[in-house]
Amino acid sequence: RSYSIFVGLFIVVAASVAAYVFAPKGENQTVWRSSLCLAFAACYMMWVLTLLAQLHPLIAPRRSDLRPENAE
Repeated sequence: RSYSIFVGLFIVVAASVAAYVFAPKGENQTVWRSSLCLAFAACYMMWVLTLLAQLHPLIAPRRSDLRPENAE
């Protein structure tokens, strides 16, 4: 399960390399390359932060259906 972070990173790096290589030629080639690589990086960061927040939550959930003497 923790290996999915590295699989996602590999996919993003591969997509960024493909965007760099296959960017349309012309005066806006640098804009295309930068925009696509930044978009891939931003999507990866959002995904990995969400995944890690779910795997290791900062606040542990508490049950509300317990009697007060059994609650911790």
